[in-house]
Amino acid sequence: MDFFSAMDILASGLGAERVRMNVTASNLANAQTTRTAEGGPYKRRDPVFTAAEIASRPSFATELDDALRGVAVTDVVADPTPPRLVHDPSHPDADPEGNVSLPNINMVEEMVNMITASRAYEAGVTAMRAVVDMAQHTLSLGK
Repeated sequence: MDFFSAMDILASGLGAERVRMNVTASNLANAQTTRTAEGGPYKRRDPVFTAAEIASRPSFATELDDALRGVAVTDVVADPTPPRLVHDPSHPDADPEGNVSLPNINMVEEMVNMITASRAYEAGVTAMRAVVDMAQHTLSLGK
């Protein structure tokens, strides 16, 4: 594995975590949205991550190089959990019994997702810095 392959793998992870943070932010922003274009309350969304091939570069191929994978976001899916029902007869979207369908969003779960994505992004940046430092030290050996 060369430095560029490591950078490609790390970059794919950083991109995936950025998508996860954006989806989580969208979930948090819509925690009280009772009307959507599809009808009904906002539905919580989750990104789907899959292992992905990295761009191959000419190098000294090894068995490890064939096993290297990055990450790709293949989809963002709606959570099938039913909406929360809250009794609020004064709400404009209340049904005849006075119940309002609110999004299926748990604020604590979303904050945990945000913190996890943030930490994973931080770890990726730290690893990227380590790869850059190794490359710079390697180049300085010839001086």
